[in-house]
Amino acid sequence: MDSTLVNWEALDRLILDFAKSENLIDDSATTSTISFPSSSPSSFSSSYQSRFIIRQIRRFLESGDIDSTLHLLRSHAPFILDDRRLLFRLQKQKFMELLRRGTDEARDSAIECIRTALAPCALDAYPEAYEEFKHILLAFIYDKDDQNSPVTKAWSERRRFEIAGLMSSVLRAHLQAYDPVFSMTLRYLISIHKGFCIHQGISSPISDLTERLLLEERDPPAVPQESFYEAPPFDEVDIQALAHAVELTRQGAIDSLRFAKGDLFQAFQNELCRMKVDVSMLDELVREYCVYRGIVDSGLALPSVPGLKTLAEPLKVGQSEPGCCSSRNYSFEGDNNSNKHSDGENSVSNAHMNVSPEDSVDVNSIQGTDVELRYACESTSYHEDCSTSGSHQAGISKVLQRNRNYTIGERSKRKRWRGRQDEEDYKQDLNATASSTNLSRDKQGYEKHPLADINARDDKNEIVLGMKELVGRGMAAEVVEEVTALDPNFFMQNHVLLFQLKQVEFLKLVSSGDHTSALRVASSHLGPIASRDPSLLKPLKETLLALLRPNEDALGKGLPLHALSTSLQVAIGQKLGIEEPQLMKLMRATLHTHNEWFKLQMCKDRFESLLRVDSLKDVNTPLISACSMSKSNADSCTHGSSQVTISSSTRVSEEGSSPAQESSRDVCDENAILKVMEFLALPRADAIHLLAQYNGNAETVIQQIFA
Repeated sequence: MDSTLVNWEALDRLILDFAKSENLIDDSATTSTISFPSSSPSSFSSSYQSRFIIRQIRRFLESGDIDSTLHLLRSHAPFILDDRRLLFRLQKQKFMELLRRGTDEARDSAIECIRTALAPCALDAYPEAYEEFKHILLAFIYDKDDQNSPVTKAWSERRRFEIAGLMSSVLRAHLQAYDPVFSMTLRYLISIHKGFCIHQGISSPISDLTERLLLEERDPPAVPQESFYEAPPFDEVDIQALAHAVELTRQGAIDSLRFAKGDLFQAFQNELCRMKVDVSMLDELVREYCVYRGIVDSGLALPSVPGLKTLAEPLKVGQSEPGCCSSRNYSFEGDNNSNKHSDGENSVSNAHMNVSPEDSVDVNSIQGTDVELRYACESTSYHEDCSTSGSHQAGISKVLQRNRNYTIGERSKRKRWRGRQDEEDYKQDLNATASSTNLSRDKQGYEKHPLADINARDDKNEIVLGMKELVGRGMAAEVVEEVTALDPNFFMQNHVLLFQLKQVEFLKLVSSGDHTSALRVASSHLGPIASRDPSLLKPLKETLLALLRPNEDALGKGLPLHALSTSLQVAIGQKLGIEEPQLMKLMRATLHTHNEWFKLQMCKDRFESLLRVDSLKDVNTPLISACSMSKSNADSCTHGSSQVTISSSTRVSEEGSSPAQESSRDVCDENAILKVMEFLALPRADAIHLLAQYNGNAETVIQQIFA
């Protein structure tokens, strides 16, 4: 599957926003700076601080520390204590926690709690509150270990988690402290993916990820105040959209809309944030993706090589580096005495790269330093020990050396991964006047994931990121040269990528006015490739049209370089044994099932713009469409990916529906669809299929079901 079927640049933006919002990256320090930013409350964004306070309140409640909870609420959310329903539940839980201690002093405190707080609150909290108050007094005489007592549920520690979830739901909505968009988008896409697989009776190829990431349990819903129960009736379209988007009953959707005062999108966000995710796993998936994409630094220090030639600015097409040959002539010769090494089940032989004197680097000159110079030059066709421990380095990439200043500059712009370390320091500030509670949690970051630990994967990833950056700068000729040096057979197996790179080279030459060189590239490379793959003839013709528009930016309008750079990154990474991040597989599969699910629903997703799902699927490739990719190239790009993603398309469209879907839509009136969905509690697709059987008559469908 072509990686450009997902707009990875849009995903980069979403993930960077997530990492910043959750304070997972150090945005103030460069890779050479190890100091941490201030952990004072002023260094946190308002949204992050609100979410952090909610997490603290949840932890206090789950540990049974009601006094600390009340302290935080008075300081940061006093409006919660004005709601007598919530206050009664908190005081009731405090009473049970005091009894749970089992001491005479705690029992006296429990009696005092009843007299001064619980009993007065029970009088006007809600109609059933006073009966609940009298019932809970039985806890004085029934022990917590008595499983046959009438107050077993009140003694259960599960009550802590229920009230913690309820308070989180209410606080989140009132403080508008929603999770970052990416976190909500992932919940939504995984939920739809699971529903689609169940509906179609198929197994999910990413179930190992989805089951661990999105938990089955949800926080309790926030209950609307009694004054909202007389709210005007909501549009049935909104009710059904919300109910089926987040798997609610119709009544549950109505209650959610009541709590949100009729705001569909606020209700939708409230419900999404009730879904629980494994935060540590999500953080690790994001970190892995960020390192792979070059958003955060991997911790690998670039070696300093004395005498290494560097240029701050990229070379222009046809310009050679001063003092160097205008072209590199690498000859690959089979090594008669080569040692074979194992790569999975295949064994490949070594090859020697003969380079000119200008390309060589005297490794002996740097052996006295503490730096280990290791460039990963391994692939399925070429393998060589690149370390300095006992052997000279042969075949260091001249192209990447030549652009080393740029690479170092790009690395200095990368963020440093911090993990959720600020929470420990900030928690001390919040707890300064609160009662002490043991809420220690495992730190994430450098202790758990030592990023400074240099390994071969980091070396290889830097090579691939260097190529990705060169593609982003439009240096296609240099990239082709570099890839061919690593693996002479790569473009034989990935000819569409070679065609795209030569397109970039052609368009760049056209933009510079060098039509002669551009035509030479077209006749020497684009033409022969297209003759072997007829699906590329149309893109070739469109590429040649750039000659008619010499004053336009042909390269800028012709190809999205970020999409091409990602395709190359995935393909080269696989050749070097770099497996793509799990998050990329997850996004491909879930975006595909999102497309398929709404084809079944025969409607547009009302929430895709809110969650940026539309931008993730907005893939614009003017000259090379996804369908032009040959089978061989598609196979190479799907190595290790799931079967469900192969048939993915770009944007789902009205025109993409099947004839059967179109005929069903023509028969069914929208009001009839909603009526059947409402009365029979059916998914939209099932309601449409039933209506299609009875000529779109909702009354007939309902009568037949109940007959």
